[in-house]
Amino acid sequence: MYSHFNLDSFIQTHVTKRSKSLLADDLLKFDAVLNKRINNKKVLVIGGAGTIGSFYIKAILKYNIESLVVVDINENGLTELVRDLRSSTDYNIPEDFITYPINFGDRVFEKLFRKLGPFDIVANFAAHKHVRSEKDIFSIEAMIENNVLRARKLLDLLVEFPPEHFFCVSTDKAANPVNIMGASKKLMEELIMSYSSKIAIKTARFANVAFSNGSLPLGFVERLNKKQPWSCPLGIRRFFVSPQESGELCLIACIMGESGDIFFPKLDEEKDMIPFDDIALALLNNLGLKADICKTEEEAKKKALLLNNNSTTYPVYFFGSNTSGEKSYEEFFTDEEQLDMERFVNLGVIKNSKKRNSKEIDEIFNRLNKLFESQEISKNDVVEILGEYLPTFQHIEKGKGLDQNM
Repeated sequence: MYSHFNLDSFIQTHVTKRSKSLLADDLLKFDAVLNKRINNKKVLVIGGAGTIGSFYIKAILKYNIESLVVVDINENGLTELVRDLRSSTDYNIPEDFITYPINFGDRVFEKLFRKLGPFDIVANFAAHKHVRSEKDIFSIEAMIENNVLRARKLLDLLVEFPPEHFFCVSTDKAANPVNIMGASKKLMEELIMSYSSKIAIKTARFANVAFSNGSLPLGFVERLNKKQPWSCPLGIRRFFVSPQESGELCLIACIMGESGDIFFPKLDEEKDMIPFDDIALALLNNLGLKADICKTEEEAKKKALLLNNNSTTYPVYFFGSNTSGEKSYEEFFTDEEQLDMERFVNLGVIKNSKKRNSKEIDEIFNRLNKLFESQEISKNDVVEILGEYLPTFQHIEKGKGLDQNM
């Protein structure tokens, strides 16, 4: 029933609505400089098995690097990355290419770094990226540990062996955050900026990556393959980039940015912000199906049991957003941030990002570490501390998480 479906074509036509990459003009404009700064360099990618990390790798392998080391805790993801790259003719894979299923916060990572480094280009994509990560205090502690506390350990290591370029991915949810994930990434931004005088650090806030691992749109495809019903919020609008664009955006930010720069894509709120329910309906239409709109999850699950290869409708449960930390829209920058909209064709740059001193960073980290040492803490305790240090953080609490929905 779905054999004719082409995901890349669907993304171009119905999601990004761009026939060529958003970054094509910038890649062309800076081609000579990119080649000069990338070719013959030693590269380390952390979190390289995820969607953005893997497409960053694919973007950098269009050039001729000397070596590539990829680290990720997802062993199966690394296996597929290697198979994908080595089965393609599109990439310049260096002879010195190796992957490791390692957590970048572990002792063995430091051993690896000291043995195989120093590296000229380092990019970190290891992060908790989902709003659903604020299930409870345990998932919240793990998220802050990964997104913030381990990042400092990495930065201290990089200070010993400064790369020419260091990139650490952020999120559009760091602008005026309403969830703990976004607040953790905003704090991560302020952490890395405190090191920007010691290391050439760049980051990027960007849109949802269409059909990325764990995303709602990819969940539609997974549910189709298992003949399971869809569940989709109404009126939740998001900016989208394709997986290819996500990797290219991070590459340009990493190589072409100045230390302390925060990049974002130039996207138009009216033209480029798309509701998830529009994507759901377009995907069904592309597959020759119509939505069988259900009033409850139970109704949708019962109708899914009746699906067969001759079905012309598909059960979908549309609902109003009812979970904590969800904005109805996204934004890349705040009114207080100074923008450079001229240097790049389709990228803007935040130039006056907040740079805390080491004393402030120590204070924040001491507060968080002391909190997590306690056995009796709550989500509200974390929200309170983050709110003290991040004045734009206004947590949206509805008492329900995404894991409580289909």
